[in-house]
Amino acid sequence: MLIDDRLGFWQYIIDKMPILINGIKTSYLLFFAVLLIAAPLSVLAAVAKVSGPRAVRALLNLYTWAFRGSPLVLQLSLVYYGFPYLGIVWQPWTVALVVFSLSFAAYETEVIRGGIISVEKGQYEACRVLGMNFFQTMRRVVVPQAIRRVLPPTCSEVIILFKDTSLVTSIALMDMMRTAQRIVIMDLRIDAFIAVLAIYLLMASLTVSVFHRLERILNASVLKEEGS
Repeated sequence: MLIDDRLGFWQYIIDKMPILINGIKTSYLLFFAVLLIAAPLSVLAAVAKVSGPRAVRALLNLYTWAFRGSPLVLQLSLVYYGFPYLGIVWQPWTVALVVFSLSFAAYETEVIRGGIISVEKGQYEACRVLGMNFFQTMRRVVVPQAIRRVLPPTCSEVIILFKDTSLVTSIALMDMMRTAQRIVIMDLRIDAFIAVLAIYLLMASLTVSVFHRLERILNASVLKEEGS
């Protein structure tokens, strides 16, 4: 072996942290960048799928069907290895950002669309009676209610997104999973895998905690409005 086996787990991880930290940064940067891009995109796409022109709905149906029906790793491979045949060469980071954003937005579009169509039709009619136009109805009444209803499935999608960042190893991007693999192969110790597992579990726990907090805040605001 290339290292001293007598090193304890924590000392070993501390020694390897300068190597791991670069992969951790890549995973987190990709995760938050995708959320920043895909969140507004999915809301707009969901509204368009519900109330947009027929041609737009057809195009969005094709988009969500393609991205939800094919493996993410295949999408990454097609763009990274296939686009150069068309004269389009993207760096691994660009490929990952574009594909992950479109893929996550496709799933979240359907989640939000389900929340929108779950709003009672009577509320649309009430808004029309009050003189509100379509955009006012969506912004003030429908979308806020839909967001409250889709928080639980969205939480699951966000957790899946963070776990799926490990798939960037297929296009040679050094995320924390690929970095851990290299350390394990080099030192013949699985400590790095255990450390990465802990990071994934911690992120999942934090995500659940944040969404539970959001649910409590939104529910409290609804109760306050109903009581006033």
